[in-house]
Amino acid sequence: MSGSQTRSPEAELGLLDATMIGMGAMIGAGIFVLTGLATEIAGPAAIFVFALNGVVTAFTGLSYAELAASIPKSGGGYAFVREIFADLSSFIMGWMLWFAYMIAGALYALGFAPNFLELLHVYGIVPPPDQVGAIAVPVFDAAVPIAFLLAFVAVLGLVALNAISTAASGSAETIFTIIKVSILLVFVGFGLTSPMFSGAEFQPLFPEGSGAAAILPAMGLTFIAFEGYDLITTVTEEVENPRENIPKAIFISLVATVIVYLAVVTVAIGTLGAEGLADAGEAGIAAAATSFMPTGLPIIQNGGALIVFGAVFSTLTALNAVVIASSRVAFSMGREGQLLPSFGQIHYRFGTPFVAILASAVVMLGSVALPTQSAGNMSSLFFLLSFIIVNVAVIRLRRERPNMNRPYKMPFYPAPPLIGIALNLILTGVLVEYLLRTDPLALALSVAWILFGGVVYLALNRSRAQLDRGPTDADTEITPEAED
Repeated sequence: MSGSQTRSPEAELGLLDATMIGMGAMIGAGIFVLTGLATEIAGPAAIFVFALNGVVTAFTGLSYAELAASIPKSGGGYAFVREIFADLSSFIMGWMLWFAYMIAGALYALGFAPNFLELLHVYGIVPPPDQVGAIAVPVFDAAVPIAFLLAFVAVLGLVALNAISTAASGSAETIFTIIKVSILLVFVGFGLTSPMFSGAEFQPLFPEGSGAAAILPAMGLTFIAFEGYDLITTVTEEVENPRENIPKAIFISLVATVIVYLAVVTVAIGTLGAEGLADAGEAGIAAAATSFMPTGLPIIQNGGALIVFGAVFSTLTALNAVVIASSRVAFSMGREGQLLPSFGQIHYRFGTPFVAILASAVVMLGSVALPTQSAGNMSSLFFLLSFIIVNVAVIRLRRERPNMNRPYKMPFYPAPPLIGIALNLILTGVLVEYLLRTDPLALALSVAWILFGGVVYLALNRSRAQLDRGPTDADTEITPEAED
């Protein structure tokens, strides 16, 4: 390809940029829409739901930190597994991660659309989101919902930004994340000083009937809110001093996110009450903000509007983060010869994995047509499975390469990865049982993607075998990496 070349991307991201990629993904729409749903299941104990999910994901975070410091390659979990496991195993890992990030992107785009419409509604520009209709598109000879078009445009815009400049997309992520965290801190500040805040709202702590048993299903529902720190490892080669900065970024983003989550959930329950949050559902945080924040704020009219404003930035930052992550997984697979060689090439002018970004965008745009719930469930399932494999990978690497240079070594090994495996297996079982009952479409599509991956793997291997048996003039254009 004349416009691209096989080389490593430039290291243009600092520790702050890497940290913001993790926080941008974790502090996404989840904190705004999942708090009310978690409270509906677990009552005031929802605060333990978020705290325990933070603990669960921290064990896998330790594994990611050690692997990233030991294997400073872009591609995240795929790059680690590729280094340790057989060809097929590493392909399936990359295939799952690539899909999970793309589906997550569709989920965030679908969350952006109604929040953006709600923001416009606050200022009287459009009617309520549920009353916004469709627009005629002559090309398709059909009326397309405006919310769908907004989701589509959001993906296109961020894909274009990522395709042109890594530094620009990283800077945008940093700015957007700082804005939304600031909005949440304003929410927490008003809430903790509000006369409405009362410790009595946390009594009784557990819901009647189910008791403490309600925590586990609520954890399965909200676990996706803590997926995001792993995105940092997908851009390892684009971060300055990655052996030191990647582990730091993982831990800083995890700790900061857990603190923000617990503060927001505490304020929401302490002001609106568990029952009020449950009744508000996905709009729980906005309802809480409206109840205690003053009106007549500059630019932002009231607390509810402020939270909607924050939700718009949250969905954009999360979307931008997974556009970055999905393309880097595809880039790494292409460079390793497990996708087409063009996926593993850097654009000669932009210095970005241009083809990998465009290919990821195609799947992400197509996934926007999926139901929001199914997109979230599929993403959660693949992330849980990938976390299990990463924990296994760190154990295997310790055994097979005990003398390997490890700038960061997790404490209390092998307890953290073993605990991570067990906890993620439990949550995977809970989620699969939930999907069988409520969302068989998500389970069927997940299986279909894995089977499709098997077909792609066999086709690529067959193509390489044919090239090895009968070289032609065209073969001279295949990069050495593609002949892995």
